[in-house]
Amino acid sequence: MRFLLCLLLVSLALTAPAQQAGSFNGLDVGLHNIFRLSNAKTRSISPENFTGEKGRGGMAELSDTTLNRANARREARDLGRGWKLNPFVIIKPRTTFTLAEITGPGQIQHIWMTPTGNWRFSILRFYWDDETTPSVEVPVGDFFGMGWGEYAHLNSLAVTVNPGSAFNCYWPMPFRRKCRITMENLDEREMRLYYQIDYTLTDVPADAAYLHAQFRRDHSQHEKQPITLLDGVRGKGQYVGTYLAWGVTNNGWWGEGEIKFYLDGDRDFPTIIGTGTEDYFCGSYNFDRGGQYVPFSTAYAGLPQVIKPDGTYKASQRFGLYRWHLTDPIRFDQNLRVTIQDLGWRSAGRYLAQNSDVASTIFWYQTEPHAPFPKLPTRDELEVN
Repeated sequence: MRFLLCLLLVSLALTAPAQQAGSFNGLDVGLHNIFRLSNAKTRSISPENFTGEKGRGGMAELSDTTLNRANARREARDLGRGWKLNPFVIIKPRTTFTLAEITGPGQIQHIWMTPTGNWRFSILRFYWDDETTPSVEVPVGDFFGMGWGEYAHLNSLAVTVNPGSAFNCYWPMPFRRKCRITMENLDEREMRLYYQIDYTLTDVPADAAYLHAQFRRDHSQHEKQPITLLDGVRGKGQYVGTYLAWGVTNNGWWGEGEIKFYLDGDRDFPTIIGTGTEDYFCGSYNFDRGGQYVPFSTAYAGLPQVIKPDGTYKASQRFGLYRWHLTDPIRFDQNLRVTIQDLGWRSAGRYLAQNSDVASTIFWYQTEPHAPFPKLPTRDELEVN
């Protein structure tokens, strides 16, 4: 009997870990399940390992003079191979560089980068499963909540921006067959880019949708017309995030406008409507304490950036705001349209339809294929000035 009991205990000890590892795909990881074993494979792409392949990192040679193969060979000349020979890439003016090309199934879990140059002129694009039009097409600064091209500390669950200009993204990005990520440099100067893309190769749930992000800028005369943040979305999915780079063109409080979500065929009137811009971004009463705007950055919402006029050449007041719908995604079955009013105050307590400069980046998940995006603004239309 004792022999049989020992045999049973040994059998359980040998089989339990294997069963546990085989049942968890390694996704949706947090403190609640970080202890669980999984057969998922952890990989990472950077200029030191462009493919993410196992055992292929840090293989650059001092003798390699090809662009983006050993860019720091001068700095590493005394130490040689394996000593940080290619930690960054150089993207030439008016060219596009492929940051990553991954065969799935899997999921991107974290992206870090620190781009030089003009953040509005550096266009980040993501393509899922061999699609020919991108699901993400956004200037890199706006994608990471820095639409005005100036650093501000941002500390949220989905995006963090840390000193000196470290961009981090934690949006889960599942893909089934393939993922391709590119960066286009629209500038007339070359850019230097350090980056790391952390991902896992594993099975993806059948109901996993794809991340999408779209940029728009509205600084035309739109008096008495709302600003369109998103339109033409077709398919099933959920709206998960709003980032606005908002530049005011008049005095007084500028954020009385209501955001409106038109779901599944809504026409003149939306299903979901806010009560004011600062209310939607989880603030109140103009973000004002003692006659001053108070920047803040929290897990789900924030006003991390308040850029004040400097008395000379910075004549406009500008703001950066975000709201992530991580616990309250706005779900749609067929289509989605989102607008926001540009609304302030005039005399005698009357609303003022304004003409602000508003650049928006909208994040949502949906099934594929997606509807084509509007044409990205030209370089002159993108420029922050």
